[in-house]
Amino acid sequence: MVTADEATVANLRAARGVLAGEAVRRMEDALPWYRAMSAQDRSWLGLIAQAAISAFIAWYADRPTSGTRRVEITADVFGTAPRELTRSVSLQHALDMVRTVVDAVEEQVPSIAAPGAEPHLREAVLRYSRDVAFAAAEIYARAAESRGSWDARLEALVVDAVLRGAESEDLRSRAAALNWGAATKVVVVAGAAPPEPVEENLEALRRSTRNAGADLLVGIHGERLVAILGHGEDPAALVPDLAPYFGPGPLVIGPAMNGLMAAAGSARAAISGLSAARAWPGAPRPVQSDDLLPERLLTGDEEARRTLIEQAYRPLTEGAAHLLETVWTYVELGGSLEGAARALFVHPNTVRYRLRRVSDITRWDPTDARGAFVLRIAIIAGRVGDAPA
Repeated sequence: MVTADEATVANLRAARGVLAGEAVRRMEDALPWYRAMSAQDRSWLGLIAQAAISAFIAWYADRPTSGTRRVEITADVFGTAPRELTRSVSLQHALDMVRTVVDAVEEQVPSIAAPGAEPHLREAVLRYSRDVAFAAAEIYARAAESRGSWDARLEALVVDAVLRGAESEDLRSRAAALNWGAATKVVVVAGAAPPEPVEENLEALRRSTRNAGADLLVGIHGERLVAILGHGEDPAALVPDLAPYFGPGPLVIGPAMNGLMAAAGSARAAISGLSAARAWPGAPRPVQSDDLLPERLLTGDEEARRTLIEQAYRPLTEGAAHLLETVWTYVELGGSLEGAARALFVHPNTVRYRLRRVSDITRWDPTDARGAFVLRIAIIAGRVGDAPA
């Protein structure tokens, strides 16, 4: 004699194709995102729906009377789909699909279940759908963890390539894989690595950068955190808001570059500035790497020496001859207007005017202690460079 359960199982097997077709039809009618997908992805989701129904029938036929057997979901249902689907189908969409398939099956319960077996079949459908939903969440969590590990390795490769000055299409494609946009301006920021928990602080840094509409790549190098920051206008302006996510100590911003492929120059300046920043305890935080040119020069940074000469010494030698003499005399005499005026045989107002011209030409103010220091080092470096071999 055929039991109600056996009759129900036979009916389920006979209705397998109808249930799968109804599930796909419902997805097309009820899920706009499903209709917008490519034909290939829709085909894969259709296979998942069919696999889910087949796995449910097999489980229902083989379930123990106690009802405590764990539903084996992963291989039976989602194993037919490529891993890339977890990128094109969000977890929310996957759960919408599960709900639609369950509705399609549950609606057919009265016509499929043997007389008296309707409550048992409906309960089984609901329990199976619950376990499918949990399995989907677990799969997406594992996929996210796997992508996170891969993205972290890829991000480290990109940051390392920028620090090494590598310029290749590989760098561009790897950055694109990390969702790096077409940022027109890029700066590299160097500071101490954040305190524990490091990953939580880095995630907060990423979140804050995204909220500001900027691109970010970060790498931990020993005790140092290097951040590549891209923005359409002025990425350096965003750094003060990001400073709390770095560790204590100096925070140095490299000069803005046009695009990621040119970011190596900003990286060199930022790293050099971070090494030299301890020589200027009163430096602002963050500080521009070009504001640390004298300290960088003293550490042997050849690029800082050239920049300092080009921006401070050379404009003074190519301008009015008395400007270089005036600023050197002024700083040599400890910033005394009257002393410089007497030494130069001019009026103090003339010295004052010339110093303003120096400030306009070089952007460093010789009447400011820091500006006087920078100009003094620049003049020394320029004169050493101009000395005959």
